[in-house]
Amino acid sequence: MFPKRGAVSGMIEAVRGMRDVLPAEQRAAARARAAIEAVLAAHGYTPLDLPIIEARDLYLRKLGEELAGKVYEFSFGGRELALRPEWTASVLRAYVAHMRDQPLPLRLSYAGPVFRYERPQRHTYRQFTQVGVELLGGPAPRADAETIALACAGLDAAGVTDYSVRVGHVGLLRELLAQLGLAERTQGALVWGMERMRQEGIEAARSRLREASGDPPIGLELPHGLDDEQATAWLLRTLEAMQIDLSTGSRSPEQVVARLLRKLRRRDEQPAIERALELLGSLGATRGAPATTLPAVAALLETAGLHAAAYDELRAILALLPAHGLDPARIEIDFGLGRGLHYYTGMIFEIDDPSGLQLCGGGRYDDLVAALGGRGGVPAVGFAYGLERVAAAAAAPDEPATPRVALVAPVADDDYAYAQEVARRLRAHGLAATVDVRGRPLAKNLSDAARRGVGYVAIVGIEERQSRTLVWRDLERRDERRLGLDAISTL
Repeated sequence: MFPKRGAVSGMIEAVRGMRDVLPAEQRAAARARAAIEAVLAAHGYTPLDLPIIEARDLYLRKLGEELAGKVYEFSFGGRELALRPEWTASVLRAYVAHMRDQPLPLRLSYAGPVFRYERPQRHTYRQFTQVGVELLGGPAPRADAETIALACAGLDAAGVTDYSVRVGHVGLLRELLAQLGLAERTQGALVWGMERMRQEGIEAARSRLREASGDPPIGLELPHGLDDEQATAWLLRTLEAMQIDLSTGSRSPEQVVARLLRKLRRRDEQPAIERALELLGSLGATRGAPATTLPAVAALLETAGLHAAAYDELRAILALLPAHGLDPARIEIDFGLGRGLHYYTGMIFEIDDPSGLQLCGGGRYDDLVAALGGRGGVPAVGFAYGLERVAAAAAAPDEPATPRVALVAPVADDDYAYAQEVARRLRAHGLAATVDVRGRPLAKNLSDAARRGVGYVAIVGIEERQSRTLVWRDLERRDERRLGLDAISTL
């Protein structure tokens, strides 16, 4: 049964913007992946593999608006499903389901495709490959320093020689906003809007907050000193006295009152929001080498009368990096870094090439195991490379001048079985060998080999078959000689 025309057009649209990876790019990606995975294995990270399709809710809970809008989601068999847009949530789901009995810290690595409905542009694809790690049960600062240094070591091994590391700290921002008395919902909106605030300015951030909260009814104000339970009861009585029917519409009365309460609380915290916007604007503009940036942040906090334990944690992470052999000149502090994923709770980092293209990113997410159903808190930190970007940024390796590839050309059909024996001998001694399967004349095989860049042709006919020899033709040197089968080992 063929799919309907509309279904076919939908499938075509879904894959538009994805790309075919041709042999040269595939070889480059395979080299980069092998180099990175060797480094991860040497640091004790064990690979696992997971399904490409997961329950949609796994990703939508903690991804954040920007990435959640790029998830390929669909319904099948009465279930809401999604193609994997990133690995961390899937790895932690697997940990909660299967590995909670494992001793901590647990070091896991992965590699495989992810899918995001991105706008196709330079080195940005709707299907790409992530290679990364999750370190579960490792607290800051040591585990954080390990992951940053490991990410750099993988790039070094893959042949990426020019890159910089930007480090921020979501926990520091949240600590400061909590001290200003802001609700957690408002804190999240401000923290995850840091990068946009730097690009668009404070006024744009203020407008987005206003639009997100909406405006409460004119003249409606909460009495001072009420907690949320008391305020909810007061609102219910007030709305009932105003003869407003809360039973209509799609929301329950409790949901309507909770939404209204948030709006009123938001108006109460507006002075704190203004102070937060000013503080975050100054922090977002603070970027540079740790030696100059950290003292500037300390002075900013002192002036604001605030303190943050996360500031000391960040200093401790940076102090450990030289012990891992990481050049401090590569490190830049950037408190405007957001990463866009809402599960981060502490240190975050990105590694960019000289053009600003992100090669790698990661950070700490201590609350995610509990959010996915795990019992108790499990500290966790990790990162992922965009493999295609790493391969593009890596220095091109020196390729051998003459590839060690041979075509075995049987002269007649009766020579085919012997040609296969010759090919097996060649492969056993380190050459790649193919046998002509089209029954072409020798002249055609020679021209085809030259066109493909094949370095050698082994010619076998009745004479070679009977004498257990072959004619070995070197196409680059234009040299030909007869060899016995045992002489293949000398090639």
